[in-house]
Amino acid sequence: HKAGWSSVARGMVNEQMVRKGRAWTCTAPLALPLLALLALTSLPYAYPQSPAYHLGDNVPLFANKVGPFANPSEMYEYYTLPFCAPREEQRKGLHLGEVLAGDRMMKTLFTLPYLEPFENKRLCTYKLRPSDMEIFQLAIDQDYYFEFIYDDLPVWGFIGEKETRLIHGRNVTSYHLFTSYIFSITHNGKGQIIEVLWEHEPSSYLDITDTTEPAEVTFTYSARWTQTHLESRDHVEKAAPEHLEIRWFSIFNSIVTVLLLTGFLATILMRVLKNDFTRYARMEEEQGMEVEESGWKLVHGDVFRYPEQKELFCAVLGNGMQLLAMVVGVLFLACLGVATHNNRGAILVSALLIFAFTSGINGYVSGNMYAKMEGASWVQNLLLSYFIFLGPLFLTSTFLNFVAVAYNSSTALPFGTIVIILLILTLVSFPLCVIGGITARNFSAPLETPCRTTKIPREIPPLPWHRQAVYQMVMAGFLPFSAIYIELYYVFASVWGHQLYSLYGILTLVFLILLIVTCFITVALVYFQLAVEDYRWWWRSVLSGGSTGFFIFGYCIFYFKYKARMSGFMQTSFFFGYMGIICYMAFLLLGSVGFFSSLTFVKYIYRSIKCD
Repeated sequence: HKAGWSSVARGMVNEQMVRKGRAWTCTAPLALPLLALLALTSLPYAYPQSPAYHLGDNVPLFANKVGPFANPSEMYEYYTLPFCAPREEQRKGLHLGEVLAGDRMMKTLFTLPYLEPFENKRLCTYKLRPSDMEIFQLAIDQDYYFEFIYDDLPVWGFIGEKETRLIHGRNVTSYHLFTSYIFSITHNGKGQIIEVLWEHEPSSYLDITDTTEPAEVTFTYSARWTQTHLESRDHVEKAAPEHLEIRWFSIFNSIVTVLLLTGFLATILMRVLKNDFTRYARMEEEQGMEVEESGWKLVHGDVFRYPEQKELFCAVLGNGMQLLAMVVGVLFLACLGVATHNNRGAILVSALLIFAFTSGINGYVSGNMYAKMEGASWVQNLLLSYFIFLGPLFLTSTFLNFVAVAYNSSTALPFGTIVIILLILTLVSFPLCVIGGITARNFSAPLETPCRTTKIPREIPPLPWHRQAVYQMVMAGFLPFSAIYIELYYVFASVWGHQLYSLYGILTLVFLILLIVTCFITVALVYFQLAVEDYRWWWRSVLSGGSTGFFIFGYCIFYFKYKARMSGFMQTSFFFGYMGIICYMAFLLLGSVGFFSSLTFVKYIYRSIKCD
């Protein structure tokens, strides 16, 4: 399957990756018009074009990284393998997105002048020691592939292959190190490079099966130039996304599910509520008669009783709204083409900047709810709001970075990059969070409720087993997860594999469906909870809405065991560490959405009746 990398690359990657990043600036990202302006001004940098070269101009080829094909997080610098390297190390300057993506570009001995074809040019000749051949054998066993960068275009290839044959009744494995590289480069005739593909000469390899004696190896390479009718890299033909019909069918199925759910809940709840309103109105008319109240009206004096752990509760809501704004912002940029699927570093940088600049939303929402709940521990509330998500994220990222350092992996962030991230979070995120909290404290209005809260809480009757929080969380999380799980596979295959995600419009639609289903299922469960005279709906709505995060983590376990081929402590740590953070983020985001939709619903139904 490795006879020609060009066929593998065309199936694995839809188009060549664009590497020339730009630093994005943002002055007031809390305003959507300025966010749109940021996106529009960044559009010219989303697809950077090749400069105009002339015949014979030197176009450097950089070696970026190498690693196991099945472990996308376990990447190393190219020259950690015993390839022939330049005498002096020359590194290319990288922007923040490239560093976050694990890029570590170094100059190589390859020389590929513009529009100068040649065949079997010698790169280097040297002796492989037995230890070097053992290193190559181990790399071939793990399907190591490399990544070169040529004029900001990535070039992928495998370092070798192994062949197992049956000889005299037993399996014998031979290891072949590829020694002849072929670079197929297309240009548009106007001095611009459009696409680069790699393959190897099938008949040129070094047999490194025997590691008892040193072996001499000679690496050669060829350059083949062809002109294309395409004007720019933007017009490179993209392969059709995998299983596109299945994905659209999944979207259609999810939309039908949402419509049926919406219609069902709206019909049932409106009919039930109408009967309740009629019954309660009749009770009010028959004040002289002995009529015993029951149902959700009976708890009108307790339904707006503040929950326990107000500081933690408000911090969850503030972080959930901030994360919602971040996700919306990233999807907005992705749909415009700014955060291209070819440069994952761009998505990471956009998420970091949008998260930092939307910290004011966190402080304001948390402080606003805390003021409405008549809280007094403002410092504790602000600190919880800032650290309840960033704290676990920082601890997890620090642990995983130490793991990467222990493995000497290029995925480990340099000290300077860590300092930049900490400065962004300290000098931008924290002050905005504090400003949002102070603004909410000074300008928030009291919580407007249609019913007064009694001083003494009423006793909650015994509840059946299916009304308990755990069972309601299972019911609340299953339906939203069932609406997204098919698209979730393609997201996983992109983040933890080598498929590149391009259908951000579908992803945005799926996210919208997820929010709608979460709102409706949480509102329905809150109504059923109030109907059995259980008024502790504040935390329950957060847990019900956020329970989809637990289902996503369960899917992570299933994907890791049955879908992926990841192995090793480092890759396992990275997968479950970062996916745990993503699931925690989903819990905060969807839990906040579930609460605010439930709060709107509860206010509506109690405003429709007469409360004593």
